[in-house]
Amino acid sequence: MTQKKVYVIGTFDTKAAELFYAAERVQIVGAAVCTVDVSTTPSQANVDVTPEDIARHHSRGESAVLGLDDRGLAVSAMAEALTAYVLKQNDIAGVLGVGGSGNTSLVTTAMRALPIGVPKLMVSTVASGQVAPYVGPSDIMMLHAVADIAGLNEITRTVIGNAAHAIAGMAMHDIPQQQSIKQPVGLTMFGVTTPAVTQIRAALEHNTECFVFHATGTGGQCFEKLIDTGLLKAAIDVTTTEVADFLFGGTLPCTQDRFGAIIRQKIPYVGSVGAVDMINFGPASTVPPQHRNRNLYIHNAAVTLMRTTPDENRAIGQWIAERINRMSGPTAFLLPLRGVSALDADGKPFHDSVADHVLFDAIRSSWKPAANRELIDVDAHINEPAFAAAAVNAFRHITRT
Repeated sequence: MTQKKVYVIGTFDTKAAELFYAAERVQIVGAAVCTVDVSTTPSQANVDVTPEDIARHHSRGESAVLGLDDRGLAVSAMAEALTAYVLKQNDIAGVLGVGGSGNTSLVTTAMRALPIGVPKLMVSTVASGQVAPYVGPSDIMMLHAVADIAGLNEITRTVIGNAAHAIAGMAMHDIPQQQSIKQPVGLTMFGVTTPAVTQIRAALEHNTECFVFHATGTGGQCFEKLIDTGLLKAAIDVTTTEVADFLFGGTLPCTQDRFGAIIRQKIPYVGSVGAVDMINFGPASTVPPQHRNRNLYIHNAAVTLMRTTPDENRAIGQWIAERINRMSGPTAFLLPLRGVSALDADGKPFHDSVADHVLFDAIRSSWKPAANRELIDVDAHINEPAFAAAAVNAFRHITRT
């Protein structure tokens, strides 16, 4: 049986002392270790896996990675090669990265390619800032280095040592997995669609295992990543709010590939337009000047919401419908005719029946009928029991459960 190891990965040309210290601490607490050098300049470190070993896994070979004059290109090429390398290994118990911004970008690229559940810990000088580009739709843990990783001292020994002990502990103690006979289903939710998803989940939990994803941009990417990996076998995607942010500059956008996993995997899909009545910004002071006179709602000190206009809703509806039309698996899409979020109910700050009906009409006019797809009008608000019941009925119909 292959002994699994903690892979300690970094640029040993400049960070050898720190990386060997991390590897030593992993071994001291009882875990096996493999040192991996991803330097893009000459390195003489005595490691288990050399830069040349990694570079040979690049799609264009070693010369596409090593010996380049442009450091940015070299780091990007090494990231591609490292990703290909780690995906071929069958003895990874965990990955520990240590470094600055360049090495953080390089190592986390490979970390993101590993399955959810494989321990991944990155000690980084940039971990106290905006880490979404590094973490993405993955379970990477970011630990701020506090002091620069430029030699061993009281701070770096402590931080790196803690990281080494943490990854070793995770590597040596697997989480017991419970085998479930329930169907795994992904659901998307935002605060303003929580009542809808809570009701749907309660109705289905007796024979489904529900995985709920917060529709924050990254949450939607996690939802679709797990569909692509085959973990989720069906989807109840009633909260597609990330599309509004993607199209109109909000802070919680999806990517161009939103709905792509459902299209590729052809899984049973129930969707709706939950919370597409809003575009997310940060504190009120961050709302772009051209939008200051729009219908704004301060959700909290860190989040300001902007009501979408009829023209924006038309574009959102068309964008969503175009992707739904490409789904070849069993599909049902629901239109909640009395409002799409808690703020869009009658008497609430974002209630705008005209804008809502422009959204619904855009979806109807762009919809391409097909035997596998059904468009369903629901004469209810999205958070009312009637909508949840309609979503559950549609799900049971297309999954035959």
